[in-house]
Amino acid sequence: MSTPHVRPELLTDAVWLAENHDRPGVRVLDARWRVDGSGRRQHAEGHVPGSVYVDWAADLVDTDDPLPYQLAKPASFAAAMVRLGVGDGMTVVVLDDTYSLYAARVWWSLQFYGVQSVRVLDGGWPAWLEAGGPVSTAATDVQPVAFSPDGAPGLRVEAEQVREALGSGGAQIIDARTPAEYLGQGGPGPRRGHISRALNVPAALLVQDGSQALPAADDLARIVTRAGVVAERQAITYDAVGVGAAKLAFCLTLLGHQDVALYDGGWPDWAARDETDYPIES
Repeated sequence: MSTPHVRPELLTDAVWLAENHDRPGVRVLDARWRVDGSGRRQHAEGHVPGSVYVDWAADLVDTDDPLPYQLAKPASFAAAMVRLGVGDGMTVVVLDDTYSLYAARVWWSLQFYGVQSVRVLDGGWPAWLEAGGPVSTAATDVQPVAFSPDGAPGLRVEAEQVREALGSGGAQIIDARTPAEYLGQGGPGPRRGHISRALNVPAALLVQDGSQALPAADDLARIVTRAGVVAERQAITYDAVGVGAAKLAFCLTLLGHQDVALYDGGWPDWAARDETDYPIES
């Protein structure tokens, strides 16, 4: 029998969701995102009853920041939560159909702003369909709510904090990009490679073969341990857009790592800086 996850409350399954999706105080966020904007149309064509669509790249980021995909500021984030019907004290379930990558980014964003009870649907939309969950095309009537952003600043770091962590050796930096990008064999940007001394745990490994579900706890622990990640040190995850890095942060938290932060500026921010202060390796 597989060892259970240390933080099982961060996950839910289709059975629980089928029994609770319409319960007062539960909000289901559909994070099926597409770069061409068609995710919203997919939601309209069929979704978990009572769910609302969240476009993480529009609703939950600072669209005025020249660096893309940076977390939205408090007032903007709170306004988005009110539009989505996420109020103080609610339980939020997030799902997607892309290996929980975008669901994890939404999870991290909500955690940063103080939403304590956030669960990712393991296996996402495919798991819901496979379980025979009901599908609705009706628009959800969002009731008025109040949302008070209560930040958890330790969940997010900027380039200067990553540099300080490198200098002190107090944190392990973990790159969630592909091995080729990590080794400087591809990817955008003025420099190629990875942040100096960063470990590599590709987000693509964080899934069961032939499924969109997360690996069992033992398998997940082996993946991160093989890469050299230890639970006793702070972990700072990054990638190119803060999505794979969010899934890695979610998985580490699920395993019980207690000090996990996301560098959402990631490789585009680091690679654009002066190499003397922001070193890279390949």
